[in-house]
Amino acid sequence: MTARIFNPGMFTPRPGRAGAAAMVRAAAAQELRLMTRNAEQTLLAYVIPLAALIGMTTISIGSIAEPRVDTVTPGILALAIMSASFTSQAIMTGFDRRYGVMKRLAATGFPRWLLLASKCVATLVVIAVQFLLLCLVAALALDWHPRGNPLWVVVVTLLGAAAFIGLALLLGGTLRAEAVLGLANLVWLVLIGIGGVLIPLTSAPRWLEVVGGLTPAGALANGLRGVLTDGAGPGWWNILILGCWVVAGWVGTVRWFRWQ
Repeated sequence: MTARIFNPGMFTPRPGRAGAAAMVRAAAAQELRLMTRNAEQTLLAYVIPLAALIGMTTISIGSIAEPRVDTVTPGILALAIMSASFTSQAIMTGFDRRYGVMKRLAATGFPRWLLLASKCVATLVVIAVQFLLLCLVAALALDWHPRGNPLWVVVVTLLGAAAFIGLALLLGGTLRAEAVLGLANLVWLVLIGIGGVLIPLTSAPRWLEVVGGLTPAGALANGLRGVLTDGAGPGWWNILILGCWVVAGWVGTVRWFRWQ
């Protein structure tokens, strides 16, 4: 008599979609693969922030308090968050809509919440790798000595990423791809300048310092400097500003995002 190899019911079909966590993991992994295979996204996410960190620290550019690396590094971390969360996501979303990727996803029953969740998770993974790379280079090669509570860094980073992802999806989900490409890069450059991301606005006119602090880039950079450079908290004002931008970006995305 032949011994039974398989247990009864082992190969019984179990129709139905996967759980929410499994769906997010699979969709985020695919989104992450697409992001890492794109040379432009790699340039924005890793090469530009790393080059800016080394250049701003070793070359006397602007009026920056010494030691330069302690002042520069938090701004570079803010730049990295902006690059991964805003510019990359806006451009990818805009061109996905142009080439019909979003339309086909919608036709398969791919829910909007899963699209948004996958982009958020993939972006946070990229930001984690950015932080690891930049912090290692700053600490080991440039003698950076961070201060403050790392939990505050996590809070400010999550708020900043949420704000910029919401704004990116609002931009990429409503405009034509060509307009998104130009506008996303322009907004990125303007925010770096008026937000005091690379060079703090301490010596700028008062009105510019106020306006820059009201932008998501300014609040993010100021919050990270408050923790990592000054060893204090990020400031309730910066938290409030980032929270307002989170609400504005995501309300607009939920209201106006279009699949095609």
